[in-house]
Amino acid sequence: MRPNKADPHRAGLAGAVALLAALSGAPVAHAETVTRLTFSQAGTVLEVTAPAAGIMRVRLGRGKLPEDASWAVPAATRSVHLPLEVNRSGDIVHLSAPNISARINRRTLRAEILDASGKPLLTDLAGSHEAGFRLRGKLAGADHIFGLGDKTGTFDRKGGAYTMWNSDTYKFTQATDPLYKTIPFFMAVGDRGRAYGVFLDNTWRSTFDFGKTERDVLAISCEGGPIDYYVMSGPAPKDVLQQYAHLTGKPPLMPQWSLGFQQSKWSYKTDAEVRAIAQRLRSERLPADVVYMDIDYQDRARPFTVNRNTFPDVRKLASDLRGQGLRLVLITDPHIANAPGQDYAAYDSGAAQDMFLKLPNGQHYSGDVWPGAAVFPDFSRAPVRRWWGDLYTGFLADGVAGFWNDMNEPSIFNVASKTMPLDVVHRIDSDDFTARRTTHAEMHNVYGQLNSRATYEGLTRLQPDVRPFVLTRATYAGGQRYAATWTGDNASSWQHLKMGIHQLLNLGMSGFSMAGNDVGGYAGEPPSPELLTRWIQVGAFTPLFRAHSETNRPDQEPWIGDAAHVDIRRRAISERYRLMPYLYAAAEENSRTGIPMMRPVFLNFPQVLANGDRLGGSEDQFMLGGDLLVAPSPTMESPGAYKVELPGKGWYNYWTGQRLAGKDEMVTPDSATLPVYVRPGAIIPKQPLVQSTAITPEGRLELHIYPGPNCQGEIYADDGASLAYQRGAYLRQRIRCEETPNGMKVIFEQRQGEWKPWWTGLAIHVHGWAGARSELAPDMSGGVLSISVKE
Repeated sequence: MRPNKADPHRAGLAGAVALLAALSGAPVAHAETVTRLTFSQAGTVLEVTAPAAGIMRVRLGRGKLPEDASWAVPAATRSVHLPLEVNRSGDIVHLSAPNISARINRRTLRAEILDASGKPLLTDLAGSHEAGFRLRGKLAGADHIFGLGDKTGTFDRKGGAYTMWNSDTYKFTQATDPLYKTIPFFMAVGDRGRAYGVFLDNTWRSTFDFGKTERDVLAISCEGGPIDYYVMSGPAPKDVLQQYAHLTGKPPLMPQWSLGFQQSKWSYKTDAEVRAIAQRLRSERLPADVVYMDIDYQDRARPFTVNRNTFPDVRKLASDLRGQGLRLVLITDPHIANAPGQDYAAYDSGAAQDMFLKLPNGQHYSGDVWPGAAVFPDFSRAPVRRWWGDLYTGFLADGVAGFWNDMNEPSIFNVASKTMPLDVVHRIDSDDFTARRTTHAEMHNVYGQLNSRATYEGLTRLQPDVRPFVLTRATYAGGQRYAATWTGDNASSWQHLKMGIHQLLNLGMSGFSMAGNDVGGYAGEPPSPELLTRWIQVGAFTPLFRAHSETNRPDQEPWIGDAAHVDIRRRAISERYRLMPYLYAAAEENSRTGIPMMRPVFLNFPQVLANGDRLGGSEDQFMLGGDLLVAPSPTMESPGAYKVELPGKGWYNYWTGQRLAGKDEMVTPDSATLPVYVRPGAIIPKQPLVQSTAITPEGRLELHIYPGPNCQGEIYADDGASLAYQRGAYLRQRIRCEETPNGMKVIFEQRQGEWKPWWTGLAIHVHGWAGARSELAPDMSGGVLSISVKE
């Protein structure tokens, strides 16, 4: 991420061999317990710290340690150093921290990272230095590898090699690499569910090879920057993700409306067209919360402008949409038209305050994008980020609800690299970095993250009690603190629908839970009615539910096609809105713990990893929260029957409420129904159907109980828009159920928080029990309900 000052290109692993060799004759430490362990020998410095239980950090540099600064890990997190117990026996130096340790052989120069029980996790870690650096270690043969963001290829990264270099990849394929994001974190999971994670905090171009070049060998190489990495010991996959969230941050709780259906296109070109889209959504009874406006609302595609001929009054448009329960989200790309002397406020103010990136000769760098020649803010500077955030003042005053940062890899037209030259100069002036100049080679992969950060911080400053909504295409580790994301310019194909599920699962395991893909496909031939229908059905169970497509191709809004397909799509979107209490509780859990909303099955049921090469069949499935399992066909374009393998027995069919007789079910694909199952022991909250989250449901909150082991669920609610929940204005209530000889007992634990719920009571539905339904008065804040009807 940062070049070492002794070597402006890189702080390499050059001294690793000399350093570790020197350990054989140097004392390990002067005390048995230290807060950091530092060696300095032959011009190389190595430091080991433990910033939290189960996490070990290793930094290495020439002459001195790399700068202790990061775009991903906040200073408050890095400054914590738990005690390290140091022991040595012969050639072995053993460093122990809570739930993790390291063992270094001073003569063979090999290292192992061990879990709390002393079992090796990352073994034989060693390195070499030529250009940049290279780390090399062993992978266990049974390990599965996940993470690295929305990379394509196989769901399990084992056996693949991946490059970290944010790239604009229109109509990417299964084989395309690199893609839009750099998240240099992975989680390795063994066949018994024991897991560990590795995060390399380095923004330079890097490559992760998981046994592709050499079987069962992990090779990490980087073109420059520091050796600064963290190992997380788990032991369970959820533990690793929470440890990673501790390092890089948890996402904020976004406004509830962002969980609603979002309709977008490049572009709705006039005020009248946007209004027609809104009116059609409402007349078709298609629940929705958001309409996007792409670049054609702008004057000559210039960010922070409006074409007043086609959009004469954005404030009135936004207000009228709000009256229909719809929010307006605008695109604001980072390229500012290079337009001196043309009364373009964004350029004029930026140029006057020296906010733009420059070439080595001191001139502004200019590259072609949508507005033609454009200049680019230097988001590595705190004053630039503040300036950028202030540009949103007018749009917020007009009632615009959220903003979409696209093209921020950054993407440049008409050049082979598709981005700016690597010698473009950035002037870092931010956080705990030392103020200095560096090149785009270091800052490229973090540019999108800093762009979304500038937007998020600006919205937070301008509307301090309103939850911001920012959507970004490119990002770096830690970017989940600022923005939601999506998988970029996909294509309308069955392959992209299936591939998109894997991308979202790995994004969730990389910190980015609030993510989606362009429902229906963005590019290529338009989707068939069957593909669009299935994509909407799947999208209804993903965190970010946005339909989007490119210009100059047939429409693909949900009402396109015959009445039967439109009705199926309506039912799918409507079911999402009925599930909003469950979905919102999962979003709140994600913001509190870092556990993703959309999850691979093994995250809740690690035992599936022991069931064969295809993860026990679970690679074709996913879970929404802890209780709903979605099982589309492994060959979605095929009408052939397939077997759904479920983790354990007693699961329920979500649509019928019937309990399955066994643990497997043969399914014949049906365009009207997406197979969804409910965990035995789940308690699912649902609400009456509304057409927007802006509309308060009327009546009772439904609690759907599916008897089984560990029977529990949770209700969470707040105002969905402000930060009042952080001040106690929320409602949280845990509910449990127990089967008794006389029937069932439902236990309502004491409510937490001060939020007054919208519901007038609770309706209890017990599935698999004849006639089991009960109504509760609205004052049921805690207590026991007995249901006497037996199964």
